[in-house]
Amino acid sequence: MKNFELAIIAHDGKKAEMVQFINKNKALLIAEKIKIIATGTTGGKVEQTGIKVKKMLSGPLGGDAQIAARVAEGKTKMVLFFKDPNSSHPHEPDINMLIRICDVHNVPLATNEASAQLLLNALNLE
Repeated sequence: MKNFELAIIAHDGKKAEMVQFINKNKALLIAEKIKIIATGTTGGKVEQTGIKVKKMLSGPLGGDAQIAARVAEGKTKMVLFFKDPNSSHPHEPDINMLIRICDVHNVPLATNEASAQLLLNALNLE
């Protein structure tokens, strides 16, 4: 997959789940030559799996907005955002803006592991 950029984001309560998910799908991500960008803290944790990640700012410091900008520019082709529905987030407006930008630009967005797996599996079919 040429020049395919995937953004990954995870709330604090979902970071371990994201790391496990990326590790489980490592072979596919490498085989498809998918470039990964992430919010800062999530990216740092995922890097520990041996996957190369371009890190943006932490979500609350503007990382969600940076990723939304890349979606709007046509650079990011898919977003995996493991949201924690059981916690409140002070940067909720940024989260909603990212989701809206994905909808406006028709970019696939998964907010949980089940939908993220379906999206990655679809990449493998092409």
